[in-house]
Amino acid sequence: MDRYRVLEYFENNKDFFEGTVNENIEKYRKGDMRISIVDENGAKISGARVKVKQVGHEFKFGANLFLLDELETEEKNELYKEHFKRVFNMATLPFYWTSIEPEKGKTRYDKDSPKYYRRPAIDLCIEFCEENGIEPREHALAYEHQFPEWLANASVDEVKEALESRYKEIAQRYADKIPTIEVTNEMLWDYNAGATKFYNENDYVEWCFRLAEKYFPNNQLAINEYTEACWWANCRATDNYYAYIQANLLKGVRIDAIGMQYHMFCDKAAEMERAKHLYNPISLYEHMDLYSSLVNHLQVTEITIPAYSNDAENEEIQARLIEYLYTLWFSHPNMEQIIYWNLVDGYAYVENPTPERIRSTQGNMTVGENVYYGGLVRFDMTPKPAYKALDTLINKRWRTNLELCSQNGEVSFRGFGGDYEFEISIDGKATTGTFALKAQENNEYIITLKR
Repeated sequence: MDRYRVLEYFENNKDFFEGTVNENIEKYRKGDMRISIVDENGAKISGARVKVKQVGHEFKFGANLFLLDELETEEKNELYKEHFKRVFNMATLPFYWTSIEPEKGKTRYDKDSPKYYRRPAIDLCIEFCEENGIEPREHALAYEHQFPEWLANASVDEVKEALESRYKEIAQRYADKIPTIEVTNEMLWDYNAGATKFYNENDYVEWCFRLAEKYFPNNQLAINEYTEACWWANCRATDNYYAYIQANLLKGVRIDAIGMQYHMFCDKAAEMERAKHLYNPISLYEHMDLYSSLVNHLQVTEITIPAYSNDAENEEIQARLIEYLYTLWFSHPNMEQIIYWNLVDGYAYVENPTPERIRSTQGNMTVGENVYYGGLVRFDMTPKPAYKALDTLINKRWRTNLELCSQNGEVSFRGFGGDYEFEISIDGKATTGTFALKAQENNEYIITLKR
């Protein structure tokens, strides 16, 4: 099968991209800025040369941070950090209960906690994020497939007690550090009978979110669901994910953001069939519109786009699909976070991660999710075309860098939302500083120069 055919669903809708998508990016991702340049007496200064350089995005682009200091060599670990911070300003942190508290009462938050593969200690992740201006994202407070074994036979009341203790502990440590708290995850995935009876309770979602509101009153509370439930349904109010969110909102439950996974986990033979739904830009936009009728904060929380091999053609297709998808998501007015899943190939999660099993699966592209070659960087840490495509979008196409000259003491421009540096030159002197530009707003900033 010619894999280029999977691109047809995007390329046959170029008018949609050139019209609605590009117009929405201009409308929703940019804001107007007027800078007034004055002297110490408030008089406006004309003729100043002004350079503005965007250095950060208001919009959040991320990936999971599960391999932080987890690779075989220090060289690989440093390359991982460099690749991550060059492109991303958000990181998903592994708050899985099974690895945070593998034994009752023995938690792994501290930097010096025992190692657990693909689950770096939270304090280590927070430190990396703070050092590099990256916003951490919590994943996930209540996740039935990651309830610890020591709760397997517990009663509903015992689970609730343990879960409240977990909420309280996480809130005390991180509520002021992590803005987005993912409360529940993958409710529509097949039930794990060995986990806990609580998951089957009718009020599970309601209880989890009301508890989250108690302990995280100032954080954004997000819900999250798997790919098909979000994008491959009928795009109606009767769809399962829509219906259970709506039901809880009608109960007065506070759900601030809707998470929508996007893992293209399928073999090449099935890709064209899935492409009819998941690579259809019109359908994807309609689903975003549908969920926006419930909550106006949307997040694409977990993304895997397969390359299937390191063949140049397959890697090119992966890159082009990612470029189309990110452009589409970025253009929707209610989308605010786009988060890729695994940055590097060859380190997908393995069941029962004993040291022997980890060693046998690292770099083995025939096992688990490795078979999809879904990373942005190869196992040898060289960037794939997909990584370069994201780098181009995030650091070049969607950034504003200008040189202007003040007229009547002002410069005005329209730019992407984010943080900026400026340099003003006049009379042979240069003044530097920073400002923030908010998308969809009329921004104003006054710079006072000493002359």
